[in-house]
Amino acid sequence: MKALRLFGLTALALTLVNCAPSAKQLKEAVEKDPSIVFAAIEKDPEQFIEVVNKAAQNAQRKAQENAMEEETKKRDQEFAAPLKPEIEEGRVIFGPKDAKITIVEYSDFECPYCAKGHVTLEEVKKAYPKDVRVVFKHLPLDFHPLAMPAARYFEAIGMQDHAKAEKFYNMIFENQGELRTKKEGYLKEAAKKVGADMKKLEKDLNSEVITKRIEADMEEARKFNFSGTPGFLINGVSLRGAYPFSEFKTIIDRHLNAGK
Repeated sequence: MKALRLFGLTALALTLVNCAPSAKQLKEAVEKDPSIVFAAIEKDPEQFIEVVNKAAQNAQRKAQENAMEEETKKRDQEFAAPLKPEIEEGRVIFGPKDAKITIVEYSDFECPYCAKGHVTLEEVKKAYPKDVRVVFKHLPLDFHPLAMPAARYFEAIGMQDHAKAEKFYNMIFENQGELRTKKEGYLKEAAKKVGADMKKLEKDLNSEVITKRIEADMEEARKFNFSGTPGFLINGVSLRGAYPFSEFKTIIDRHLNAGK
């Protein structure tokens, strides 16, 4: 089967450089006598490789264009009918609570792409200090063993003080190397640095409230088809992955301009 695909690609390449029979006729000829292909390659291997690479690049560009068209179509649908995450009372929120734009972040403290997303969100918050607030939700992945403990620490600190929880959030994402090296020891170290009450923290870490919150976050992420991290909802419009600031800006500005 693999050989047939190669022969098919070869036939396509030959039609691009020669006045030749149809692709169908070439395919039939190659299937009957594969030596035709090898003879053509031996005759001018450099040109053959150049044409095949060009065909592959064109196919890749076309696939990217199709993906962008599909993403644009999906985004327009979400602007018309935004996804609606639940934001319950007591949730840690970064930024003004009355902001026009709510970004819900589904993230994993151990994920390197989430660390990139964190940097971008900091840029977003600086660019829109009055218009954007961020709600951090949890999507700890199975292959990141420290993600779930970190999520529990964040929520336990949040039960004490939202500002301290935000400082913890920043510390973990800005020092993922230390998290991987020191493991849960770094979570304790970070909690102490932000000024958490460690006795209360130890008690709250196993709270059923925290367990249910994280489970609800994960279920909501699945409902919105977020299978990897990070994922974002910007006033209900999804952004899947660690996109640059410009992508956030496009969606935010469209929301803000729609309200004028």
